[in-house]
Amino acid sequence: MATRKKTTTQEPTITAPVVFPKERVLTFKRYAERRDLLSVLLEDGKEYTFDQIDGLINDFMKGKVN
Repeated sequence: MATRKKTTTQEPTITAPVVFPKERVLTFKRYAERRDLLSVLLEDGKEYTFDQIDGLINDFMKGKVN
């Protein structure tokens, strides 16, 4: 008689988003063109995800010009 192999269902692992401090973000090649802007927008001691950083840049660029 054939035996069945037990299949285990793996639960998806939920990982926390990767965050970076301001000092590290300013060293990324990805943001080399926006380094000056990010040095003003990002707060010292706070950590950011790539989505948060991109959102801050987009919000600033869409802002009103006085």
